[in-house]
Amino acid sequence: MNGLESVHNEFGATFTTVGPKRVVADYGKPARTSRAVRKGVGVIEHAFDVIAVTGDDRVSFVDNAVTNHVPRDDGTGVYALLCDPRGGVETDCYVFVTDGQLLVLTPPQRSEWLLEEWRSKVFLDDVTITHRSELAVFGVYGGTATEKVASVLTGPGAPAEPLSFVRGSMDDVGVTVIADDYCIGDEGYFVVADADRSERLFDILLNIGLNAVPFGHTVWNALTLEAGTPLFESELQGRIPNVTGVRNAIDFEKGCFPGQEVIARVENRGQPSQTLSGVMLSSTVAPGTELTHEGSTVGTITRTTASSRLDGAIGMALVDGDSPPNAVSADGVEATLSALPLAEMPHRSARCPRYE
Repeated sequence: MNGLESVHNEFGATFTTVGPKRVVADYGKPARTSRAVRKGVGVIEHAFDVIAVTGDDRVSFVDNAVTNHVPRDDGTGVYALLCDPRGGVETDCYVFVTDGQLLVLTPPQRSEWLLEEWRSKVFLDDVTITHRSELAVFGVYGGTATEKVASVLTGPGAPAEPLSFVRGSMDDVGVTVIADDYCIGDEGYFVVADADRSERLFDILLNIGLNAVPFGHTVWNALTLEAGTPLFESELQGRIPNVTGVRNAIDFEKGCFPGQEVIARVENRGQPSQTLSGVMLSSTVAPGTELTHEGSTVGTITRTTASSRLDGAIGMALVDGDSPPNAVSADGVEATLSALPLAEMPHRSARCPRYE
């Protein structure tokens, strides 16, 4: 948490864990906070770990490992997956090209695995792989996120293209600002800086220029669910990408990568055996709860939350691919399957499932 726990405590934070990392769950009144983010702007301390890949063969090395095409131009990035030979997702990640290196943002519960996996694959490649634990990643999201970034960023303007980035400063803190790929269906940015400047940066993001509200992972869960964004730990892990519909993470034209044959085979066959769907519920239920219709199982809940935007409980579920009925039950809780995204958004999340 980069020494910020005492600062979060001042805002009344409660905590949870994402893999090995202790993170903010919320600061109280998550429904009110969620509305404030949608109407204005909010700041979250992300749990990402950062891995750097350097050396002359860095681009080809990573490109051969991930499902998407790694760009070559400085200031660009891509969302990608790493899969096992059977096509199951081992982790998702963002890969950014900067300063003669690739910076990889990965879920903290998978960073040690990724470091070991990639280091074990280095033979004659000119590649060095390191954990950049000295970097912290914040997120700035909401209807006025662009105005917020513009109000504190000195140097270039806020990046416009998704997953492009610029370097500058916010007051006295050097930062890299990355346009996200609309994970909450609204404007959003990653802000990367030295971890030892986290407390100062958090204060700048909240209080200088356009004011912002702090939020934690309870609100993040709601915002991403409303936008139909699958997350690694709940929807992606262990499943083949065709099922989760994250087509923005796959370049179907690139050469071989782990799992490529299975992914291509399912793609060529057409509709996968299961797909991700939105769910409207009469109350929240636990992940793993089966969806049933007339006594038959038709799917499984991956996560649910209370949504202030939709004034009720919402969720995401893996459902059988043979068009299950809309009206279902989740362990006695009334539920209705719904298309994703669940709420009308200014932008479509790049990860929102597509099945073509």
